[in-house]
Amino acid sequence: MASASPPPAPAPAGGASAGSLLRRRKLWVFPAVLSGLVALLLSLLYMGGILTPDGSLHRLPVALVDADDGRRLPGERQNLGAQFSSAIVSSSPGDDVRWRRLTRAEAQDQLAAGKVYGALVVPPGFTDSVRALAGGTAEKRPTLTVLTNPGMGSLGSALADQISERAAAEASQELGRRLTESAGGDATPAQRLLLRDPVAVTTEVGHPIGSRSGLGLSAFYYTLLLVLAGFLAGNIIHNGVDTGLGYADSELGPWHSRRPTVPVSRTSTLVVKMGMTAGLTVLTTALIMVATIGILGMDAPHLPLLAVFSYCASLAVGLGVQAINAAFGGIGQLVAMFVFIALALPSSGATVPLEAVPEFYRVLGIFEPMRQLASGVRSILYFDARADAGLARAWVMIAIGVAAALAFGFAMARYYDRKGLHRMVPRPE
Repeated sequence: MASASPPPAPAPAGGASAGSLLRRRKLWVFPAVLSGLVALLLSLLYMGGILTPDGSLHRLPVALVDADDGRRLPGERQNLGAQFSSAIVSSSPGDDVRWRRLTRAEAQDQLAAGKVYGALVVPPGFTDSVRALAGGTAEKRPTLTVLTNPGMGSLGSALADQISERAAAEASQELGRRLTESAGGDATPAQRLLLRDPVAVTTEVGHPIGSRSGLGLSAFYYTLLLVLAGFLAGNIIHNGVDTGLGYADSELGPWHSRRPTVPVSRTSTLVVKMGMTAGLTVLTTALIMVATIGILGMDAPHLPLLAVFSYCASLAVGLGVQAINAAFGGIGQLVAMFVFIALALPSSGATVPLEAVPEFYRVLGIFEPMRQLASGVRSILYFDARADAGLARAWVMIAIGVAAALAFGFAMARYYDRKGLHRMVPRPE
């Protein structure tokens, strides 16, 4: 005979039942409105920045190198390299791409500084090669070279590659039309077929990066780790200090405790939280480097510089979180999430180039922290820590971010203290 199951534990005296609480409409309003808005805004922000990179192109920088040194054809004012380059520029639609007409050395320097996403090179002797092709003495087609820049991210480099190849193909067809007309009826069918599309295109890596760089995405994910570490550690410290000082309850499963409240001003509390943030950021950034570089083997030159930069970048985020929490209280963590995560990710330019996102995200990228930090990390990892590759701007923005966090956080804390808005200890009714 089965034994009877033990009766359920009685509810606390005077306690409300779950059913009665769920029927309270007012209990639903705030969580429903806030969670709904968060879900809607996150969806619009994240998906709005990635759905149409081709349609959102705006002046994507690509180098155009005309190295043709051949003499011009009879009756022409320029050699074919100059004509071909002009045709490429004029055939590009609107403001989609910003062709930078450079020498080969200048283009290589800008590839190495992360200032262009790729390059299209018209080789030396291009005019002579086309002349030989038209005369039937060429052994191979004239060839243009597309140089990629994987350090600018796989998508950005791919967009530059597509733009260069498309522009070269259109210019080649126009040149082929002219060559076919000039050849007239003297050309054989095989020559006509060759002249119809006379120029070939090859692709090479213009500025190589390490094999363990995630195809140019390691800089983004490493930056994301720094931001998340600063954001999460900042909130953990915020909640931990409030619990330790008796201003919040401590709950672990069924165990609940409340420590005696320590009388302390908001300003002093913020000093404690920011001080702990500065100390624990050493631990979090060190562990990030141990995991990504020591264990996983991520390519990471300039280790001492990367360590210092990682600490300062994550610290700036952590101090910003503490300042926002001090100013906004209970909803501070949500506000900080939008500042450092929700708005920062789609405007970082680290996965989808800012030149390939809507204008709203390009404006955000001017001041959103992840954009600045990603540029600094990318410079250290891929571009030999060059200042003009984004590292100098990143240091300036980190300094501005730290100063703004300290000024804003302590200004708000002192304002609350002067107004006598002391932190209240919650008590059950």
